[in-house]
Amino acid sequence: MQEWMKLFLLFGLGSIAGFINVNAGGGSSLTLPMLIFLGLDGAMANGTNRVAIAIQNVFAVASFKKHKLSDFKLSSKLALFTLPGAIAGAILAVKLPHGWFQKILGIIMIVIVISMIFNSSKKASSWGENEKPSFWLYPALIGIGFYGGFIQVGVGFLLMAALYHLLRINLIKVNMNKVLIVLIYTVPALIIFMINGKVNWLYGLILAGGNALGAWWGAHAAVKGGEKIIRIVLIIAILIMAVKLLGVF
Repeated sequence: MQEWMKLFLLFGLGSIAGFINVNAGGGSSLTLPMLIFLGLDGAMANGTNRVAIAIQNVFAVASFKKHKLSDFKLSSKLALFTLPGAIAGAILAVKLPHGWFQKILGIIMIVIVISMIFNSSKKASSWGENEKPSFWLYPALIGIGFYGGFIQVGVGFLLMAALYHLLRINLIKVNMNKVLIVLIYTVPALIIFMINGKVNWLYGLILAGGNALGAWWGAHAAVKGGEKIIRIVLIIAILIMAVKLLGVF
C-alpha cells in the first residue's frame, strides 16, 4: 500500500474514532489495530495513538466550551486522581505485553452496557444540580487512570460509568468532564512513550487530524442530541467492542 493511501486511511478512521470517543468510547479499538496493520509494533502503536487522543480532546473541550458547557475546576480535580495511575500504567505499557487485559475488558463492557440499558429510565441529576458523589469515585478514578495509561482502549466506557453512577450527573455533563480528564492524564502518558521512542509522529499527527475533526462534531452532536444520542452511540460502541474483545467473531 502506498504511503499516501495509508495516511488517507488513518485520517478517515481517525474521524470516525474521534466521534465515537467523545460520545462513548472505544475509538482506539479501531485505530490501534490499524496502526499495527500499517507496520507499527504494539508499543509503538500504543504511543502513537496517544498523539491523536491528546489533540482529539483539545478540540472536544473547545467544542463543549463553545456551547457553554464546561466546568474546568471539577474536571481538573477529577483528573488529578487519574494522574498517578496513568503514569504507572504508561511505564508498564512500554515494558510488558497487555493481551491478558482483553477478555476481562470484554466482560466489563457487557456489564456496562447492561447497566446503561437498565438505568435508562432513571433520571440523572440535572445540569448544575449534582448529588453528593460516592466515595468510590476516587479510587475508581485512580484505577481508570492506570488502565488509560496502560492501554487506553475502552477507557471512555469506564470513565462514563464511573462519572454517571458515582458522580451522579447526566450523560452530557459526563462527556464534558470525560474529555478534559482524558486530555490531562494523556499528557504525562504521552511523554513517557516519547521518552522511550514509542511514537511515530507522522502517523500520529495524521491520525490526530482525523480524531480532532470527529471529536469536534461528536461534541456538537452530543450537545444537540442530548442524552438520547449519547446513550445510543454508547450502547452500540460497547457491544461492538465487547464482541471483538471476547473473540466471538
